[in-house]
Amino acid sequence: MSEDAFISERRRNQIEEILLVLLIILSLAGVGLTDYDPSDGYFYWLFMMIVFAFSAMFIAWLQSKHEVEDLKSILREQSLHWGVSMLIVGAAFMVQKSGRIDPASAGIVISLILSLSTILDGIRIGWRFSLVGFYLVISAVLASYTPHSIWQEILVAFTIIGGTVLWEIRSRKKAAE
Repeated sequence: MSEDAFISERRRNQIEEILLVLLIILSLAGVGLTDYDPSDGYFYWLFMMIVFAFSAMFIAWLQSKHEVEDLKSILREQSLHWGVSMLIVGAAFMVQKSGRIDPASAGIVISLILSLSTILDGIRIGWRFSLVGFYLVISAVLASYTPHSIWQEILVAFTIIGGTVLWEIRSRKKAAE
């Protein structure tokens, strides 16, 4: 990495790892909330779309060269990506309000939309972000098949977090050799 880099690659990876853990914990809270009260779950997942959007923008900015043109490009791409995702979430809400799906199902659909948006954005900004999306997919499926699936989802969350931490440790050891 060049000397004029804003932050080192190692530090950027640590920040991405922290964001991964934070987003999984917030997602786990959303799963618990949706399980407890499906109508509140919709608004929580809507809020999470905004949290994920800003997290993605932050990660993309960290990866950029921190020039004005890079920032403009990041804001344009990310705003379009997450804006369209919010539009689809709004459409899901309208379908739920029409009575075609119940609030619990709407929460699951919205978490699936969020998972797809996260996985696709992760292709652009990094595998850790995609992992959070895959966690959301697993959570939505578990919630669909298992009432009160929070314990299984906690296990999946710890597995993902533990796996990425072990991956980072292994990568650092390899780089040190």
